[in-house]
Parts: sequence; structure tokens; C-alpha cells
Amino acid sequence: MTTTGIRTRFGRLDVLALWGAAAGCAAAAALLAAVLTDLRPSLPAISAGYTSWHLGYGDPDWYLYWIVGDATEATMAKSALGAVLMVAGAALAHALRRRDGGPRGFAQACGTNLWPWVLASAVLGTLASNLMWGWTLRSTGAWQPTFAPFVSVPPAVVVLYGAGWPVALTGAVLGASLVTPIALALVNWVCVPLDVSPVVGSVLAMSIGGLIAFAICRGLPWLRPERLRPAEPVEPGPDRTGTASWIPRRILADFTEAHFYGSEWAGAGLLIGCVLQFLLNPAGPAYGSGLLPQMIAAQVLTAACGVLLWRTRWSAAGWYPTFVPVVSVAPATALAFGGALVPSAAGALLGAAAGPPLAAALARRVPAHVHPMVAYTAAMGVCTATIIPLVDLLPGCRLS
Repeated sequence: MTTTGIRTRFGRLDVLALWGAAAGCAAAAALLAAVLTDLRPSLPAISAGYTSWHLGYGDPDWYLYWIVGDATEATMAKSALGAVLMVAGAALAHALRRRDGGPRGFAQACGTNLWPWVLASAVLGTLASNLMWGWTLRSTGAWQPTFAPFVSVPPAVVVLYGAGWPVALTGAVLGASLVTPIALALVNWVCVPLDVSPVVGSVLAMSIGGLIAFAICRGLPWLRPERLRPAEPVEPGPDRTGTASWIPRRILADFTEAHFYGSEWAGAGLLIGCVLQFLLNPAGPAYGSGLLPQMIAAQVLTAACGVLLWRTRWSAAGWYPTFVPVVSVAPATALAFGGALVPSAAGALLGAAAGPPLAAALARRVPAHVHPMVAYTAAMGVCTATIIPLVDLLPGCRLS
């Protein structure tokens, strides 16, 4: 059959290449999960496990591990090494962008070139969150959402209002004083009693706290409305969503979109760091569950399905929130069902189908002074709260 005949029968060769690239990424993640799972019984415990860090609350090393690990809580990895390599990858991406040459990757910080200020505000907000609310870890003896500011109000305020210490500090203070306590209340007083994934409480707190924070920002004299910046990282230049190389790059980038990075370099660093920490001690990342491999496989699957399913939206708009299920439904489902194949895959597929369009629809209704982060996190909460119970109704799927 001629090339023209193939194009007529299947549509376009590049569409087949896109499907092949997505399937290849999902298969590679599944293979990695299988290998790591088989290796798990023989892996050493060179680094400390999650439980030992938790029991060591108050020690300097514990603080360092917990606070650095907060940077990866959005992906539910809780990996200090993953956080370090993620930030290193983001720094590399920023340097390549400034040099304006080589494999620059996707634009970070919503295309504003403010990544250093995004990082600074997020770090300050997380430090303040742990200083103000770290006592809840000791009093409850359980996980608490001290990470919430890192991926919510602090970076969003920087993206909307620009660079500078007044902006960065404002975002940090608002994140720690609004988002974290709301997350603590929702997680401990709603999610735990109702046996709902704590993801729901954490992300809804980001949405509620964000609405309050952006309303406050409008009245602060040092935050000038004329400095408002683009809220979504639309890439200039030719549309590359039809190329096979775009698929794996976008999958990696979606792992750090919630951090306001959205960089394949940062995503690669995150995954490499998490896998390395798993090899050093399987009980280290992913809250000591040992389910990091299954969780990553589910996240890659939902990212691959999302970018394929909504590629035309990417092409038309220049950006689309396919990252939503990657940092919510997929990992939450994998953890809730103990990494079982069928429910993890079902959660990934349902999340890819429902999460991005819901997030986009909510974002269109957000006022101009509010970053659409509040819409994306609201969509995460709604999808996670509904999809996990739906998966539980499937034959052979039972919550762990």
C-alpha cells in the first residue's frame, strides 16, 4: 500500500505516531513499575523510611526531610530527593530559556519568566506553613497538609503581580495563613471522618483559600492591578502538538504543572529523584506505602490519555489543563486501592476524560483578578471525590 493509501485509511501518519508515542510512554511506565515492584523485596534500606522520619518529629534532619519533601506532595511522592532534582531541572530549564537557545522546553511560571520568584514565594510559604502549623503533626501523629502553599497562592500571586520581594512575601504570608489552616480543617474534620481521600480537602482548600487571598490582594496598595500577567503559559511560535516528540515532553511537563513549572526538565528530575529514593529505600517515598511504581504508572497513563484525548484543545488554545488528573485522581486512586491494576487504570482513564474539561470550564468563569489555579484545584477535588467511589463500584475493585 502506498503512503497516500495509508493516509487515506488511517487519517494521517502523524496521528498514528502520536498514538504510538503515548502508548510507548504508558508501556515504559508499566514496565518500570513491574521491574521496581519485583526488585522491592531485595532493595536495601540505605535511606530512612517515611515512618522513621515521622516518628522522629522535632529532629533537625526530620524537619529538613519533611519540608523539602513538601515540594513533591502535589504528586503524592513525598520525596526529598525528588524535590531536589525537580528544582534542579526547573533551574536548568530557566537557564536554557534565558540563553534563548538549545532544548529550552516548555515555558515555566505561566510564560512570565518569573520562575525564580515563583520558587522563592513557594519556599517561603512552605517554611511559614511548617512554622505556623507544624505542631499539628505532633499533636495528631498523622500526615498533615503543610505543603499546600507550595503549589497554590504564593506562586499564583507572583504570576499575577510580578517580581519583587513585596509580592513574593505577600503570597507566602497569604498561603500559610489561609490555605494551610483551611486544608487542616477540611482534611481532619471532613475527609478523615468521612473516609474521603485527603487530596480532596487539600485541593479544595487551595481553591477556597485562593479566592479569599486574591480578594485581599485587590486591596493591597503594593500590589498594583496593572501588573497583572498572563495566567496560562501559551507558547508562541508554530504549533508542535502534532509531532510525536511533543507527547512524552508534555507528559513529563504535566508532572510539574501544579508547581507552576510545567517543564519537562523539571518533570524528568522529579521522576528520576523519586525512583532513586525508592531504590535507596522502598519505604521512603509515597508515604512509605511502597506504591511509588504503581502510582507513577497510573500518572503516566492518565497524562498520556489526557494529552491524546485533548490534543486538539491544546492545538487550538495553546494550553490546556491536562495536568489536573496527574496530580489528583490518578495517584489518589492508586493509593486508595493499594496499587491494584484495574482500579488504578480505571481511575487514570476516568480522570483523563473528566478532569481537564471540567477544569477548563471552571477557569472560564474565574474573574480576571483571580488566577485560574482556583478552578483547577476545584476540579481536582470534585473529580477525586467522585471518581474513587465510582471505581469502587466496578467488579473486583474494593478500597484498601
